[in-house]
Amino acid sequence: MAEALRRPELVCPAGTPAALRTAVEAGADAVYCGLQNATNARNFPGLNFTVDDLNASVRFAHDRNTKVLLAVNTFPPAGKFGLWRDAIDVAAATGVDAAIVADMGVADYAAQTYPSLRLHLSVQAGASSPEAIRFYCASFGIKRVVLPRILTVEEIAAVHRQIPCEIEAFVFGNIGLMAEGRCSLSNFATGQSTNMDGVCSPAGAVHYEGDRVGNLTTRLGPFVIDRFTNGENAGYPTICKGRYGCAARNEPYYAFEEPVSLNLSALLPDLMRAGVTALKIEGRQRSRAYVKQVVSAFRRAVDEVATGRNAALADLIALTEGHRQTEGAFGSKRWR
Repeated sequence: MAEALRRPELVCPAGTPAALRTAVEAGADAVYCGLQNATNARNFPGLNFTVDDLNASVRFAHDRNTKVLLAVNTFPPAGKFGLWRDAIDVAAATGVDAAIVADMGVADYAAQTYPSLRLHLSVQAGASSPEAIRFYCASFGIKRVVLPRILTVEEIAAVHRQIPCEIEAFVFGNIGLMAEGRCSLSNFATGQSTNMDGVCSPAGAVHYEGDRVGNLTTRLGPFVIDRFTNGENAGYPTICKGRYGCAARNEPYYAFEEPVSLNLSALLPDLMRAGVTALKIEGRQRSRAYVKQVVSAFRRAVDEVATGRNAALADLIALTEGHRQTEGAFGSKRWR
């Protein structure tokens, strides 16, 4: 029998109130969600919560001993701070268990106005060193940091020993290595980006063109970002996961990032030993079926590892991007 380990919190995605209920019923310890505006990094049509939705969802989750975390994790453009201030006001008024913040001004407003509101530092903040994390803790009372997906397990353990707050680490879903949502590639092509508008590759800018034999061309704004042959799995329509040609190569190649999903299920015991307090599943844009299957699989796996058993991990390859998965930088810096 394996060594028993401290059971971490399982933090799960809720893109809609229905997905929140699904995550809670599948065994989430906490769910994270956003309002229907640019204050959260998944600001897409058909997703997210009204204030009434959030109030009802907090009651539903709390009745089942599940926490609700509100993502206020984008960066206010100059002169538009009011929208982010209002989101923090909503977080405090609805009784969420924490607000996830990235911008220093938003963190400062929350800390000064609602000192009892628990703050988590979003991965969007890009704080990966003990020095940066300690600064946020000292300045704004941050209680948990969501680490960028660029650290090995050994590096996470080293950070844990040097900081005064909890650690949350991604374990499944999007890799998100383009400066963790703060890149400007989408903004260059469409005028909107995750960092300030909460939307990368907005749906209105994505266009697909098929030919007579079933091949598919993907455009983002005016730019061709990929072509797929008939029967080939198409990746997400983002610039960072597109294929491009150059004179030095005979065929198009992934210049930035390949379409592949993170899956750290095999590293759960290592992450728990490294001091990770919470394990995060990505996927607020995904379906309720995705939420149910992934949350249920990780609920079983975390419970088994925490009680000293070997986890019987479900096969989640069908839910990964491009039907491919990786441990990314968590296992080795050799990963591209």
